[in-house]
Amino acid sequence: MSAAGCRFAFGIPGGEVLALMAAIEEAGMRLVLAKHENSAGFMTEGAHHATGAPGVLLATLGPGAANATNVVADAFQVRVPLIFLTGCVDAAQAVTYTHQVIDHGALMTPITKAGLRVEHGAVEATINKALAIALDGQPGPVHVDVPIGLAVAEQPESSGFCRPAPAASGPAPSAELEAARELFDQAQRPLMIAGLDVLNQGGEAALSALVRKYRIPLLTTYKAKGVLPENDPLCLDAVGLSPLADEHVLPFVHQSDLVILAGYDPVEMRTGWCRPRAENQAVIEFTALANKHYVHLAGHSFVGDVAAGLAALTAGTKPRTIWPGGEPLALVWALGQAFPADEPWGLAAVIDTLHTVLPANGVATADTGAHRILLNQMWRSPGPRQLLQSTAFGTMGCALPLDMGYKLAEPERPIIAFTGDAGLEMVLGELATVRDLGLAVVGTVFVDEMLALIELKQRALQRAELGVAFGGSDFPAIAQALGGAGVTAGNRADLATEVEAALDRQTFTVIACPIAKRAYDGRF
Repeated sequence: MSAAGCRFAFGIPGGEVLALMAAIEEAGMRLVLAKHENSAGFMTEGAHHATGAPGVLLATLGPGAANATNVVADAFQVRVPLIFLTGCVDAAQAVTYTHQVIDHGALMTPITKAGLRVEHGAVEATINKALAIALDGQPGPVHVDVPIGLAVAEQPESSGFCRPAPAASGPAPSAELEAARELFDQAQRPLMIAGLDVLNQGGEAALSALVRKYRIPLLTTYKAKGVLPENDPLCLDAVGLSPLADEHVLPFVHQSDLVILAGYDPVEMRTGWCRPRAENQAVIEFTALANKHYVHLAGHSFVGDVAAGLAALTAGTKPRTIWPGGEPLALVWALGQAFPADEPWGLAAVIDTLHTVLPANGVATADTGAHRILLNQMWRSPGPRQLLQSTAFGTMGCALPLDMGYKLAEPERPIIAFTGDAGLEMVLGELATVRDLGLAVVGTVFVDEMLALIELKQRALQRAELGVAFGGSDFPAIAQALGGAGVTAGNRADLATEVEAALDRQTFTVIACPIAKRAYDGRF
C-alpha cells in the first residue's frame, strides 16, 4: 500500500490485528489512533483528499468491523478509494469458535466494490488487487479480511510492485460521436453539469479550459465545487440539495438546447433532479461507468475518460456566440438575491465572515445538517476539494474528522470545520484525538440546540415538534478541558478576530456561534 502512496492508516486496535498494525508501521506508514471507527474512516477520507492516495482503515473483528459500516457505506456512495482491513479468526477456528465472530463478507458486500480474504503466499497479490479495484472506474471501498494466523506467518518478500493506472481513453470515432458533435456544433444554449468523476479522473484543468474556450456556463454537484473557480462568471452554482436554488436553476436548465454531463454522478442529487430534462432536450453524457441508475437519461452516452471525451466532442469546433439573451448572468444575479450575505449576525454572517478570513488556499469541511445546504450555496470555492463533506450519504459527525485527516496530511494548509451542535456532540471524543495529534484545526459550531432540518420537515408536514430539541453544551469549556482553545463569537468582528487568532495557534480551537432558533426558515 505504501507503494501506492498511502502514508497513513487510521483505526482502533484489537487483539486480532496487532501483527497487522506492526506490519503497517514496518511498511513506512503511520498508524493513527482514533476514538471510533466511524471517525477514523472520515479521517482516512480527509487524508485522501489531501494526498490523492487511497485511504486505509483498520478495524478488529466483530464490533470493530460493525462500527465502521457507516463510513464504509459513505465511501461507497461518495466514491472514495478505501482499503478497509479487518482481522478475522482462521477458517478452522471459526468452525468451533463464535465469540465476536460474524460474517464480515456478508456485512460488507452491499457497501463495497469487492471483498477479499488474504491467503498464505498471496498477500502482495491480494493488496494489489484491492488497490486496483478501489481505484478503477468510480473509486470506492474494498474490504480485505486478514486471518490472525496468516498475519503472524512469514510471507514471501514483497516486490514493491504497484499496478500503474490505465491510460486515459476517450470515445473511438463512430456515428454516435459524430451525431454528438453535430449537436454541440449547432447548440445555441449549451450547458455543462460537472460531477465528482471529473475530480476522480483528474480532469478539472481540461474541463476548465474547455468551458472558458467555448464560454459554456457550468453547474456542478457539491462534490465538484471548485472544478472551475467559483468566482468565474461561467460558474453558476452547485446544485442538488436546495429547493430554493432549484426554483431558479431548473427553469434555466430547461432553457438549454444541449446539456453536457461531464463526470456527473446523480448519487449526490435529491428528488428534484430525477430526470430533470425538458421535452426533446438533447443530452450528451461522459461518464466513468455505464448509466444503470436511470436517475437521468441521455441521448448519447460515452463511457471512459471524461476529459478525453470532452476533447473528442469539441474537436474541430470553433468558439461562437452562445446564450445571446444573457440568461446565465441573470441566473447568477437571481441566486445572489436568493442567498444574501448582508446580515448583521446569523447563519449567512458566519459563513460570509469565515469565507473572507480563510486564505485562498484554505480548506473547509461541512457536517451534514441544515447549515450545509446554505453553506454550499454561499461558499465560493476557489479550487477543487476545498469544501469537503459527506455529499451523497449525508452522514452527521463527519466534519471534524475530515478536518483532522486533511490537516494531518497537509499540516501547513489552513482548514476550518463547519458543524452544528448536534453533529459535534456526536464526535466530541475526537477532540482528545486532535489534542494527541497536535493538530491546529478550527471548528466553527452553529449553536441552536435543535435538529433544525428535521424540525423544518416536521412543521412542513404539520407534525408536532418531537425528538429534535436538546440541551446546550458549553463547547468552549469542553475544548479548554481537552487541551484546546474555546471561545464564543456573537458578531462579525469578534468572529473574524477569533478565526484569525485560531489560524495562528499551535493547538485546536472551537468557536461557538449562537444563532436564533428557526434561523433556517426560508433560507434554502
